Amino acid sequence: ELGQSLERLGRALRDQVPAAGSAWGRWTPPGIHPDPRPPDEADVVVVGGGVVGWSVAYWLKMLEGRYRRHGMRVLVVERDPTYSRASTVLSVGGIRQQFSLPENIQMSRFSASFLRDINEHLGVPSEPPIDIQFQPSGYLFLASQEGAAKLEANVQLQRAEGAQVALLSPTQLKEKFPWINTEDVAVASYGLEDEGWFDPWILLNAFRRKATSLGVHNCCGEVRAFVTSANDTIPSEPESARIKYVHIYMPDSLEYQPVACSIVVNAAGAWAGRLMEAEGLPGELCQPPLPIQPRKRYVFSWHCPDGPGLSCPLLVDTSGAYFRRDGIAGNYLGGMSPPEEEEPDPSDLSVDHDYFQERLWPLLARRVPSFESLRVRGAWAGYYDYNTFDQNGVLGPHPRLENLFVAGGFSGHGLQHAPAAGRALAELVVRGRFESLDLHRLGWARLGRGEPLREGGVV
Repeated sequence: ELGQSLERLGRALRDQVPAAGSAWGRWTPPGIHPDPRPPDEADVVVVGGGVVGWSVAYWLKMLEGRYRRHGMRVLVVERDPTYSRASTVLSVGGIRQQFSLPENIQMSRFSASFLRDINEHLGVPSEPPIDIQFQPSGYLFLASQEGAAKLEANVQLQRAEGAQVALLSPTQLKEKFPWINTEDVAVASYGLEDEGWFDPWILLNAFRRKATSLGVHNCCGEVRAFVTSANDTIPSEPESARIKYVHIYMPDSLEYQPVACSIVVNAAGAWAGRLMEAEGLPGELCQPPLPIQPRKRYVFSWHCPDGPGLSCPLLVDTSGAYFRRDGIAGNYLGGMSPPEEEEPDPSDLSVDHDYFQERLWPLLARRVPSFESLRVRGAWAGYYDYNTFDQNGVLGPHPRLENLFVAGGFSGHGLQHAPAAGRALAELVVRGRFESLDLHRLGWARLGRGEPLREGGVV
């Protein structure tokens, strides 16, 4: 009877809690509650309370200086305090050094160092130590003959930037991971350190707790409109403008609160592009448009008792399909980005379960024969803040809206780059220049020139 009762309780809990990556997305930890109303003014308004937004807020307070730590009023605005639709908590939580762009490798190395010493950075006195549950199992990229030269060139760059990455021949690959079918694999790259996955929700809340302990304000609401200095300008086409107020709309209400501000940071993730179309922003000053769109990505969970064991890395197949171990006892997570012409409708987070059966499963079973007998456990969908221009982050000041900064468009690697991106943007705001990393190539200039800075390692 006790066993039956526990089983019924387990079923009831599973019915109430979303699958895997969103399991804690509806819970707000004690001690962090949005203010009922935003303040009348703030030095910096950060639009978006995901991990990037909270990283920016944290670094702003840290860079402010020991003796002025509570001088700068920073406000983080998040429209969904449950985080049930947030990209951060719906991701698979990976971190890797294996990118094709120096800036992305450098940000990964910065973030890995930050996460290694996370309690020195984000620890709060009198609270328990932070454990992000990092699993250092590495990333394993497989390349066919057509992609071998590119993969090898990427590894050379990664090594030059200080990353520890090994190249494996098909024979070496089979020896290390005997469960892999090496047919059509010409070469593989395997991250030896600072790669794996962790719990995104824990990192998000670590940033939130530390930032609020430093005096950062937060409120629940949605920024839908702005007031700029262009409204005060006599010429009909000003060359530039400053944002004077943000209008924050209260949940389930037509009421809004105007907040006077000196700086605005657009960290709205998948909705960063739409924020630039908000009421009050002069359309002629917002050109070129910010090419960030929400792209829906499915994550599937399955069980396979005979699947890869504890040494299983996050494997990225030649087809683009990926998977990783999820805990122990033969559980796994995985997915695959669709072709551009088959992008699913991002208006909701419903899951097309046929996508797994028809598209993903055959690729997984071909690469890992034991997956032929897997059993699907569940699925969820989340958003990429997808930069349609070049799949890279946009980081820096707007060229014509003088006090607007953007941190977004990371196209799936925002979580792992959040510590570095937040630090970089805070340096621009507080000190007027990049100091830790030179990320100027990720700024707006490339959009105006029409010169994409492409990242070949988008998964």
